Amino acid sequence: MLDTNIKNQLTSHFASITSPVELLIALDDSNKSTELKNLANDLASLSDKFSVRDNPNQDVRRPSMVVSSPINNTQITFAGVPMGHEFTSLILALLHTGGHPSKASETEIEQIKSLPGPLNFEVYISLSCQTCPQVVQALNLMAAHNENITATMIDGALFQDEVNERNVLAVPAVYLNGELFSQGAVNLTDILNKVDTKAAARQAEALNDKELFDVLVVGGGPAGASAAIYSARKGLNTGVVAERFGGQVSDTLAIENFISVKATEGPKLVAQLEEHVKEYDVDVMQNQRAASLTKQGNYQITLENGAVLNAKSVVLATGARWREMNVPGEKEYRGHGVAYCPHCDGPLFKGKAVAVIGGGNSGIEAAIDLANIVEHVTVLEFADTLRADEVLIRKANSLNNITIIKNAQTTEVVGDGKRVTGLSYIDRISGDEKSLELAGIFVQIGLVPNTEWLKDSELVLTRFGEIEIDSKGATSLPGVYAAGDATTTPFKQIIIAMGSGATASLGAFDYLIRHSDEIQNTEDAA
Repeated sequence: MLDTNIKNQLTSHFASITSPVELLIALDDSNKSTELKNLANDLASLSDKFSVRDNPNQDVRRPSMVVSSPINNTQITFAGVPMGHEFTSLILALLHTGGHPSKASETEIEQIKSLPGPLNFEVYISLSCQTCPQVVQALNLMAAHNENITATMIDGALFQDEVNERNVLAVPAVYLNGELFSQGAVNLTDILNKVDTKAAARQAEALNDKELFDVLVVGGGPAGASAAIYSARKGLNTGVVAERFGGQVSDTLAIENFISVKATEGPKLVAQLEEHVKEYDVDVMQNQRAASLTKQGNYQITLENGAVLNAKSVVLATGARWREMNVPGEKEYRGHGVAYCPHCDGPLFKGKAVAVIGGGNSGIEAAIDLANIVEHVTVLEFADTLRADEVLIRKANSLNNITIIKNAQTTEVVGDGKRVTGLSYIDRISGDEKSLELAGIFVQIGLVPNTEWLKDSELVLTRFGEIEIDSKGATSLPGVYAAGDATTTPFKQIIIAMGSGATASLGAFDYLIRHSDEIQNTEDAA
């Protein structure tokens, strides 16, 4: 199951385990059960702290494996074979159950230990989903530190009946004690804030006590990370406030145009960015959404939780998100057939008919990926030509389960009250109204800048909501700079965002030098 190279690496990691770990396996006569049994035995051979035995509980999913601590009475369950993106989740579960310290802060660990139970988390995932491991690992960490908490990862592609019964059409989907808890990307802090109702107030109080920043970066994607590193290297007191580190890159599957790196994946690049930022004295404040930008002497960023951060200069790097169709039924069926990440949610539509909205690179790439999983893909493009690269168009046309319809204006998402059953569209040439029977709709029609929170500020935005910047990243407000996909930068690429983050940071540094007396006078007056 595991090759020699991986076994050697794991043996080294498992040397730090101090407590016994039991692997309780529940099997049936499927091939996946054979894979899981082989995986469990391979792991057990790498440490004398591991043991494998049959799960005595007959009323469990099969195949499944419980990572259990007989000392602390903790349980982390993997229903399915946790390979692919979830292999790391399994290894971390073994390490944390066996006593290896986690990267969570002492405050977070104490908060986890103090939570009352029972808290029984179930998270439905697909092994091709890059967002899912973050959620699985957060829940597993909680289960490893509190016997009142259990965490179960469920491979949706393997347990299709269960997925259909619960109407799970987007991953990760988290259930707590049998009720839907969250859908989509959440991290440890998000989960703790939701189950510990007093956590947000404690965070706001701590944020209000922050000192004045020289540079405050809003956004933790490639542009924000680059800006933070360049500011810190200049010796400036630098802060980063972000809803989640990595931004949209976290949801990107393959990255093959990042110069000097032949190929990588979004989550891997995000982890490297975060590690690089933390090499410097940067105050990273995650899981915080900015609500407004004002100026009273210095600049103030007010957060949604009510906290206020103060800074001499600001770099706005809030990125962008997927554009929505804005048609009837889209919001009602989001997560119930309407999806925006084909890599994450595609496996949930195995053997079914789906549509992709958009004929650009993203749309055609999505159609090609989905064609390997689903029964049929229909691409709907509003214009009379496809905007995708010719090589992608040729590939899509070569697949017999992809149909491309041009001059198609989607008008409605149709469903039965629980899930998507189809869509309606207008043929823009004939004017005829048409419909398609579908199980899923993947929207791939471009990006919208995350700048709504700035509309009441004095900052100049374009009619598309982009922040207007000059060659130095300067905005219309002195001391406020911007970078990345939220700006008028014409090309939305990771490498361009990083460069623009550096430019904006250097622009802010230049501003602080040239206006140091003015800023000092403002501080004295305050």
